[in-house]
Formats: sequence, C-alpha cells, structure tokens
Amino acid sequence: MFRNFREGLRRIVDKVGYTEITLDRLERLRDDILMFLLENDVAYDAAEKFIESFFEYLRGARVKRFSNMSEVVFSYMKTYMLETFSRLEYGDLSTMRGGEEPLKILVVGVNGTGKTTTIAKMAYRCRQAGLKPLLVCADTFRAGAIEQLRLHGTRVGVDVYASEYGHDPAAVAYDAVQHAVARGYDQVIIDTAGRQHSNVNLMAELAKIRRVTEPDVTLLVLDALTGSDAIRQAEEFDRGVGVDTYIFTKVDADVKGGAILTTAFVNPKPIVYLGVGQGYGDLILFKANLFVDQLFS
Repeated sequence: MFRNFREGLRRIVDKVGYTEITLDRLERLRDDILMFLLENDVAYDAAEKFIESFFEYLRGARVKRFSNMSEVVFSYMKTYMLETFSRLEYGDLSTMRGGEEPLKILVVGVNGTGKTTTIAKMAYRCRQAGLKPLLVCADTFRAGAIEQLRLHGTRVGVDVYASEYGHDPAAVAYDAVQHAVARGYDQVIIDTAGRQHSNVNLMAELAKIRRVTEPDVTLLVLDALTGSDAIRQAEEFDRGVGVDTYIFTKVDADVKGGAILTTAFVNPKPIVYLGVGQGYGDLILFKANLFVDQLFS
C-alpha cells in the first residue's frame, strides 16, 4: 500500500540533505511537495491546506547543529501526519450496541465502491464480536440486489431483511428496524442503492431513509482508488444526507493515498475501517499509527 507516496516523499526530502532549513529553501520545498501531492491524486485544495499547516508546524522545529535536515523534515512530517490522523480514529463499530434499541447504521455510497461487500464484512466482524446483526436491503430497484445481500448473509451466518423489488426503500428500512427491535438484534446495518452523488432525486431518497430510521451512524463508503474525486463524493453526501464516518475500500491496491489524504484535510470525518482485500475478514479497524507507518515506512 501507498508505495508511490513513500518513494516520492523520500526523493523530495532527500534533496535537503544536511543543508540548514531557511525560509527560502522551505519555499522551494513547498513547490516540490505540492507537485508530489497532486501527482498522488490529492486534490489541490487539500494539498494547499496540508502544506500550509505542515510548514507552520515545521517552523517550530528545534534542530541540533549538523543534523541531517532531510531526516528532520521526514520525521516531522510523519509526526504531523500522526497527530492529524489520530483525531480521525472512531472505534470499532462491530463491538457497539445501541441503548434500548439496536444500533442503527445507515450505509451510503456511489456505485462500484464495494459497499454491499463492505456491509457483509461489517456483519462478519459484528458476529465475530459476539453480537447479533441484521442486514437490511433497502436497495429495492437494482436487479439482483436482494439476492446478493442474502448470499452474503448466508455466507457470514447473518440474517437478512428484505422486501420485494419496487417497494419504497424508506418503508423497507423502517419496517426492518421495527423487526429488529421486536426480535432483539444488537445492530441493524442498512444497505442502500449505490448512486451517483450528483443525482438529486436519489439523494433525496437517502435523506428520507435517514429521517424515518434515525440512524445512530451514517457511514459513507469511499473507494480509495478514486483519488481526489473522493472529496466531491464526501461533500455531496454530507450536504444531501449527512455523513458521520467513512470507510475506505480497495486500500490494498492504493499506491498513492490521495483519497484518504484529501478527505482528511478538506472534509475530515472519523474513519472506521479500511478494506484491504476480498475476504470477509479483510476489513481492518482504522488506526492512525498503523496507517501512518504504511505511508512512511
């Protein structure tokens, strides 16, 4: 993971060597870092915010004489990233219960992010933690959506609530929550139709599902390979529905890290999990130290 990021960053900071860091050299390093971030699919606004805040952080550095300044810059950037991403840790949803009712999790995202598979992975984690989750298919128009979720449910040993194709998704989600309350489920994980973030009518449908179910957590699934486009998705879903947390999928194939870095600096939300493979166990809890180690080590 993040191979391009690690190698590119090292090439930039190695230019510094043992030379003393001056304001002039910092400005030249700024341009190099900006181009590096853009080449790694970080959105321009995010790259600018990162550089401005990092350079302010770097100006307070205390450096011994004859220090290797490239190592100083590298170390300070790693520490700065760790502080930034530590604020985005959320905790493990799979171990959480609601109060008198089940914990209600509404999962949204565009087509192709791996949302439904991710939901199955979440249910698998929940079951492994000893809780009883219910998967809900509120995607009532896509052909095969109900069968797909039922197949996942069978494979991970979790119940699935579904209605008929063409039914109102909000009504299905509402009925599923009542079903879960009556039967003592610990969590309700609601799968919704994948949609383009620019589709106003479908976004309004999601907002309706949220109103009638009143979820404890609204979770947006983002594809790590989409790069800077992830921020457009995040902003539109946040505006149209309201987003509490993120999951990034396909992180195992991400050599750049642009999507995660972009959202962290433009529309920061807690990150719950990272998808790192196709298996049901390939959903790992987001930990800032592990993530930053992957970026820098």
